[in-house]
Amino acid sequence: MNLLRSSFYNRQLPHDALKISLIAVLCLCYTFKSSAQSTIPFSYSQYMNNLTPINSAYAMVDQAGSITGAVRKQFTGIEGAPSTYLVNANIPLPGLGAATGFIVQSDQIAIEKQIEANFFFAKSIQLDDRNFLAVSANAGISSYKANYLLIDNNNDPLFNANVNETRLNAGIGMLLYSDTYYIGFSMPQLTFRSLGTASVQGDNYFRNHYYLAGAYLAELSDDFKFKPSGLAVYTKGTPITANITGIIYMKDLLGFGAGYTTNSQASFLLDVNVGNLHIGYSYQVGTNGSNLSGYNNAIHEIMVGFRFGEGSSTPKDL
Repeated sequence: MNLLRSSFYNRQLPHDALKISLIAVLCLCYTFKSSAQSTIPFSYSQYMNNLTPINSAYAMVDQAGSITGAVRKQFTGIEGAPSTYLVNANIPLPGLGAATGFIVQSDQIAIEKQIEANFFFAKSIQLDDRNFLAVSANAGISSYKANYLLIDNNNDPLFNANVNETRLNAGIGMLLYSDTYYIGFSMPQLTFRSLGTASVQGDNYFRNHYYLAGAYLAELSDDFKFKPSGLAVYTKGTPITANITGIIYMKDLLGFGAGYTTNSQASFLLDVNVGNLHIGYSYQVGTNGSNLSGYNNAIHEIMVGFRFGEGSSTPKDL
């Protein structure tokens, strides 16, 4: 039995699944605010075309193997400006109806830096002739560093020592999908230290991350498709951040779109597909005076992906 989406082209999304997807996307607009010590939630603008680093169950959406790299930089000329580096690979296991791979990512904001490396395994089951449910598990290691001594406030006991900690990491993901939509929930950074009694420690720098993501592919005509997508991320002690993005594709070769994130950031995206090579670029700027919008404060993101193996000749939409 084929558990992969390529055998279900040109079929419509069931009414119930569409309603669930729309409700989920609307929920992504909600923003929750609280105050506490923050950690770094991993994020990037082009998640809709490479969700695996956030939810490894997404590896089941495509029957081809792939390797993807991304760089996200804020060019302010200031040391410690936000930057992200990412490499992930998906390797299909058709005989098992499964996939495996790895994810390596690095996020840095000011004095904080977090590096994470994970291996994952994902498996899909067929719910009916159109819909699938994929589940995944990942395990690896996380490293967190914070150079608090760089802050000119040594009289504050919260900043009188640097932090350098490494912990084992585990995560899970679930994804409901067909050839025209996906909606999923994941916890890729599920650290047990933040689950039990150890969480009462004031220096708990590893916290669970919760992601909700969804996308829908609408065929407008033979040449044009539209893909709206949404992502929300929450970490205890930080506000929920939500993003809504829409991309229009022409002949599966060129895509352009825009998005908005609830932390007052707007993004503009460009996608180019040449054979098995995918190149994506996004330009993100602030939308109000408090985040100093302007060219020098803009965030540039480049993503390059290559598909290989059986099924790589079939265009990948989701």
